[in-house]
Amino acid sequence: MAKDSLQLSILLKAIEGKTASVGIIGLGYVGLPLVIEFVQAGFHVIGYDLDKKKVDLLKQGRSYIKHIPAKKISSINKTGRFSPTDDFSKLKKTDCIIICVPTPLNIYREPDISYVINTTKTISRYLRRGHLIILESTTYPGTTDEDMKPILEKSGLKTGKDFFLAYSPEREDPNNPEFSTSTIPKVVGGCTASCLKAAKTLYDKIINKTVPVSSTKVAEASKLLENIYRAVNIALVNEMKLCFDRMGIDVWEVISASKTKPFGFQAFYPGPGLGGHCIPIDPFYLTWKAKEFDFHTRFIELAGEINTSMPYSVISKVIDALNKNNKIIRNARILVLGIAYKKNIDDVRESPSLKIITLLKDKGAKVDYNDPHVPKTHKMRDYDLKMSSVRITEKNLKKYDCVLILTDHSAYDIPYIVKNSNLIIDTRNATAGLKSSKIVKA
Repeated sequence: MAKDSLQLSILLKAIEGKTASVGIIGLGYVGLPLVIEFVQAGFHVIGYDLDKKKVDLLKQGRSYIKHIPAKKISSINKTGRFSPTDDFSKLKKTDCIIICVPTPLNIYREPDISYVINTTKTISRYLRRGHLIILESTTYPGTTDEDMKPILEKSGLKTGKDFFLAYSPEREDPNNPEFSTSTIPKVVGGCTASCLKAAKTLYDKIINKTVPVSSTKVAEASKLLENIYRAVNIALVNEMKLCFDRMGIDVWEVISASKTKPFGFQAFYPGPGLGGHCIPIDPFYLTWKAKEFDFHTRFIELAGEINTSMPYSVISKVIDALNKNNKIIRNARILVLGIAYKKNIDDVRESPSLKIITLLKDKGAKVDYNDPHVPKTHKMRDYDLKMSSVRITEKNLKKYDCVLILTDHSAYDIPYIVKNSNLIIDTRNATAGLKSSKIVKA
């Protein structure tokens, strides 16, 4: 077995002794949980974010993510081992740097890795011997080796010898009560064997099980496969829903029956569209990269078309349901329940609710929303709705021509909402078991 290089030996010793400082760039839904895990494990952590408001809130012991309570932030602050900052020159004080920045799509639905590239360029200004850099942002295979590595090596330092570079895809599932950052197995791939060893050693300090793979490309591809698997299966069940709807068959009852089979079937559920940062975006990263190899990902693109069309299907259902109640969409008063992309969280990234609200407004409807986890909307890349959550009361519900359930938050008293509404359009099967002529499944 080859002897570890001097730089690797020094780094591994520092990680094992928890004297290595950890820098985490991007303090959102991925970065902030990592901060908490590393601080609780005994490491000194510097958290970097361009958003000074986030930095200030963290310094005050406050949280801006609903499922991460303020007491956790206060707790790590009290250790004296956490320093949030927007000053990236402090990167030179860290030994291990983990990148958790956005990787959205541009207006042409092509990968936008500008956040990764700009962050890498910033790191390169402070790169020194012994540094470990790990990318966690979801991206196409080759980003770490082909895009990041050349930028970092312009310093004259060599990957795997002077510094270490790896990729480990994030697998966060916000507010999932069954899994946390530490209990979700962590896939890790390095540019070299030394890079892999360094990254695995670091994650072994906070993750119950790390899963080493042969390269960064395999690690990058594994993340895409996980989410493409979900996107394709959700597209399938969305198409089944549209088909069964015409046949007068309840797709939810079909799924309930099918999932009793103890093998060969996994239940996926239809909805008003895909949300979150991963599933609506990740498939297109592979689709784009595949073209470089003269390969057309027809199956993935078809799934994307189906899932992207679902908000339009919901609009058609709303129009039809209103017509049957002698109403038209123009000037109809509509209350949307839930703008987070899934239940019981405050994350609205890529939420289909935003698209549906926009489409309803474009057709002349007067739209309000309620979301117990999102008191008001904020400006995003594609949307700036400037709306605030309205209260759910008997009087409020009765004034709307239609109540549209887009997110089935547990806080909703569905029987109460059905009782006091004129019309309910349910895209999440939230009204399951209730019998009422007011309910329309969409």
